[in-house]
Amino acid sequence: MITKATILIRASIMAVLMFSITAVSADQDSLNEKARRIAQQYLLTDTHIDVPYRLHAGWVDVTESATDGQFDYPRAVQGGLNLPFMSIYTPAEMEAEGGSFELANQLIDSVEAMVGRAPEKFMLVGSVADARQAMQEGKVGLAMGMENGSPIDNKIENVQFFADRGISYITLTHGLSNQLSDSSYDDNHAWDGLSPFGKDVIREMNRVGVMVDISHVSDAAFWQTLEVTGAPVIASHSSARKFTPGFERNMSDEMIVALAKNGGVIQINWGSSFLTEKANAYSTEFWETRKAWAKEHGFDEDSPEVKAYAKEYKEKRPYPYATLAEVADHFDHVIKLTGIDHVGLGSDFDGVGDSLPIGLKDVSQYPNLVAEFLRRGYSEEDIAKILGGNLLRVWSAVEAYAASR
Repeated sequence: MITKATILIRASIMAVLMFSITAVSADQDSLNEKARRIAQQYLLTDTHIDVPYRLHAGWVDVTESATDGQFDYPRAVQGGLNLPFMSIYTPAEMEAEGGSFELANQLIDSVEAMVGRAPEKFMLVGSVADARQAMQEGKVGLAMGMENGSPIDNKIENVQFFADRGISYITLTHGLSNQLSDSSYDDNHAWDGLSPFGKDVIREMNRVGVMVDISHVSDAAFWQTLEVTGAPVIASHSSARKFTPGFERNMSDEMIVALAKNGGVIQINWGSSFLTEKANAYSTEFWETRKAWAKEHGFDEDSPEVKAYAKEYKEKRPYPYATLAEVADHFDHVIKLTGIDHVGLGSDFDGVGDSLPIGLKDVSQYPNLVAEFLRRGYSEEDIAKILGGNLLRVWSAVEAYAASR
């Protein structure tokens, strides 16, 4: 028999539970609101967004809301993104085929055209002063980084040429070893690190004030870069190898510590295969299986048949997306190794396909990561450094070094 006293006790327990749930919900709402405010208040820079090559493959107007891709102006504003670095990417195969110089210039033209279509929304950024001005004017500043040094085309004067065109960093290589450097993705390490010309290019980048980007280079090339450079360097879109053992594309603890001693910064890549061992293993197996199936059936790897096979493969074996917590683990790890001053954001939006973490699917969702930092006890000052302060410190140091030459 249920007594009146029992009913009252149960009612009291339910009231306490409801109060607790409401309090937790209110705390979460408060934290999310604080995260949104921080993302809007401080300069937020992401050093690697592959919009230009995406538009080269199929044009859409990113000055307005776009139905595809991971970047457009409305979503950038929603996420608080002030300073995206547009990636001037040239495929590694073009080193042998030719045409990378021409493609790089076409992609730079496309960034300039974005600003030309919407000068009230976008501003070209080629310096730290430009970045600050864009933020003051309430515009999204479009900086540019060249992903793959192939467009230098074995001509040292092209470093100055691309600097004059607005390139603020150059990633020395990409998926294959090239004229400048061995690649972490290529078993053919022709130079055992940097080529003699690659060392000259780094010195010239120092002279003209272009940041040296060591993402994609082999381990040997990384260590040689630190020996050659007189200015701090960046890893524009790399993560911590501790979480993906054996994946040379990410940085080892020793490399991260050395990068910090150089005064540089690692900008964490958000592709899930860069973040977790499970996703990394999945990606390796997927691409190997896809390639083998295409070869067995006599299809080109970009054919509709291979794409259909890949879709079926993923439907049967869902991709193991990283979580927000697993993204933040990389920041925790770098900070434990080096302190707060040497880590930032290098998402690789529009460059890593459908592999982005849950809760970080496009440029509107930066506040989700800020909220995770807040949950972990990061101070507002520290978050501001991660969002853009650290990268601007390095960029300023590179500019100062060039000015002193």
